[in-house]
Amino acid sequence: MRLSRSPTPFVLLLLVVVAPAVSADVAILRTDYYQKTCPDFNKITALELSCPGVVSCADILAQATRDLVTMVGGPYFDVKLGRKDGHESKAHKVRGNVPMPNQTVHDIHGMFKKNGFSLREMVALSGAHTIGFSHCKEFSDRLYGSKADPEINPRFATALKELCKNHTVDDTIAAFNDVMTPGKFDNMYFKNLKRGLGLLASDHLLIKDNSTKPFVELYATDEKAFFEDFARAMEKLGTVGVKGNGEGEVRRRCDHFNNLNV
Repeated sequence: MRLSRSPTPFVLLLLVVVAPAVSADVAILRTDYYQKTCPDFNKITALELSCPGVVSCADILAQATRDLVTMVGGPYFDVKLGRKDGHESKAHKVRGNVPMPNQTVHDIHGMFKKNGFSLREMVALSGAHTIGFSHCKEFSDRLYGSKADPEINPRFATALKELCKNHTVDDTIAAFNDVMTPGKFDNMYFKNLKRGLGLLASDHLLIKDNSTKPFVELYATDEKAFFEDFARAMEKLGTVGVKGNGEGEVRRRCDHFNNLNV
């Protein structure tokens, strides 16, 4: 059993998956958006230096997410470009649009549904938890006290308790979302759910809820189906919350956000 407190760059994917819901301006997006203004966009690792004021942070994040997915074995999907960055990034504006670890399937699906996502697409996107990590504070209530979850795998629970024993004084301690193959994008996340190895309460509910259980079982046995559905859902997700000309800006620094804490 492998657990870790080390951060991974796959946090990028999670940020895309939980993008806040606003109206979309999809007409401006196209795969060759930077063909004239930054023709080597797909080849450059230092875009802010090579094409200053041209490529948005939102587009860099979207493309980097796709590249990370493919680098660790996941499916390729097209990324249409042309997003503008918001003028500000405030944590309080994200709340209410981000699935929380203890929410019900119904509540989480409500967030996706208002952006046009089906229950199947929501489960496919949840498969992003096949990689990355979550901090102990997000799942500690499943481990300790009278409300400890009896359905979590006992050996898994024991290991998590040991890992997280000091999480109240060190809030950086974290565990892999997929304890079995944490560095590989595969369908192990769904297999884990059937074994009581779902890390978050919201993960475990996907196999408990009768509306989502069939999709979990499908993806657990058919990785190809998961990859195909995930790729399509990510392409669709890339059109949500898009800001066009006049609605946003191109930030000069992508490592600087205004009070964003999610």
